[in-house]
Amino acid sequence: MTKTPKIHPVILCGGSGTRLWPLSRKSYPKQFSKIMGDESLFQMSAARLSGPNFSAPLVLTNSDFRFIVTEQLAAMSITGSDILIEPDMKNTGPAILAAAIFLAQKDPDALMLVAPSDHVIPDTAHFQKTIAAGIEPAVAGQLVTFGIKPDRAETGYGYLHLSEGAGDFSATPRKLKRFVEKPDQKTADDMVATGEYLWNAGIFLFSAKTLIEEYKKHAPNQLPMCQESVASAKEDLNFLRLDGDAWAQLENQSIDYAIMERSDCLTAVPFDGEWSDLGSWEAVWLNSNPDSENQVVVSQNATAIDCENTLLRSENENQELVGIGLKDIVAIAMPDAVLVADINSSQNVKLAVQSLKDTKKKQAEQFPRDHRPWGWFETLALGGRFQVKRIMVHPGAALSLQSHVHRAEHWVVVQGAAMVTVGDMKKIVSENQSVYIPLGEVHRLENPGKVDLHLIEVQTGAYLGEDDIIRYEDVYSRS
Repeated sequence: MTKTPKIHPVILCGGSGTRLWPLSRKSYPKQFSKIMGDESLFQMSAARLSGPNFSAPLVLTNSDFRFIVTEQLAAMSITGSDILIEPDMKNTGPAILAAAIFLAQKDPDALMLVAPSDHVIPDTAHFQKTIAAGIEPAVAGQLVTFGIKPDRAETGYGYLHLSEGAGDFSATPRKLKRFVEKPDQKTADDMVATGEYLWNAGIFLFSAKTLIEEYKKHAPNQLPMCQESVASAKEDLNFLRLDGDAWAQLENQSIDYAIMERSDCLTAVPFDGEWSDLGSWEAVWLNSNPDSENQVVVSQNATAIDCENTLLRSENENQELVGIGLKDIVAIAMPDAVLVADINSSQNVKLAVQSLKDTKKKQAEQFPRDHRPWGWFETLALGGRFQVKRIMVHPGAALSLQSHVHRAEHWVVVQGAAMVTVGDMKKIVSENQSVYIPLGEVHRLENPGKVDLHLIEVQTGAYLGEDDIIRYEDVYSRS
């Protein structure tokens, strides 16, 4: 009996995620947020693509998210992952091709299961069974794409046109006739009525060798530069940074446009289970099990009274969100921003983000909690010449050895114990103790304990920007 080959999950998580603003922002996009439960969407995806038939995942992300990826994988006890750092966002085409080239160095026949990191698929067993149905055609040299059985005529998705099996949405491989771009409403109505179309989920299965051969046929100008970017990649701690000079010469293309719409070896496998890409707050509402009034309250800090078709969510434990007599409303409260919108217009949240960017509002892209490789910090108060921060440092983690030109700092430990270096002095600072760092003094903060370290930092000075840092040593190789 032929042994079933192991599948190499390739998880794409470099997106900026503006459609779920203000919870999702450029500095901390939706795939890393706990939108649908106690795990982030990225963690849910990694768990869904794990098991005896799967190798450790290969993750493609950007430099800003690399430590978030490792932290969230470690929290799931998922080890052995390779993490490729994209120098710049170039859409899915270059990212997936780089993954194929990387895997082909170890095994040209390696099967790649490419999946976004922000989808919700509750039934993992059914999903994995559907994936297994695509293994045989993938081994035979087909590009297998998994499409979702549509439950409505959606204009926000692209479609897959099946060449056979109208009305049959079982996990049976069949030839794919064509890809269809996002349609208007009438076209979507007509397509769904035929039973010949699937939503394009952007989930693919093929061998590394097959994809590289398809690039040779259909996008030969892309292949050499991507090969050079992988060949010249540099190791950076536990990451592999793709070469930026070669990467910059690649075209910004989706895998659909570069290969899928041109290839003649396409196979589709329908998936008839629950699925969502959480592309809007309306989608979050639909996937959050609305009650009999179709209202959803997604936090202990939100209360709905006589509301209908409404989503209420507060992300601040000290901020209570109350809705009274609301209909068709989504209200999302963050510590620094609040969204109130007609639930049917939630696809237009990106217009609000652009408006905030145009007026240079930091809330457009910057998350209130700033995540770093050692932990996170958030601003509690900010004035003309002072700033108060709450800082959390993971066990065993350390900030860089650094100094500041324009500010002095005062640290007060409120939980755990800190190892503090100030000039030539190095000492343990315990709960309810404090230490002063004069302007210009070289200093470092470490957590030598086994629990999270929390402290309050008070900064005073003429300039309090995050770029006022001179680093002398850094365990995370930041410049």
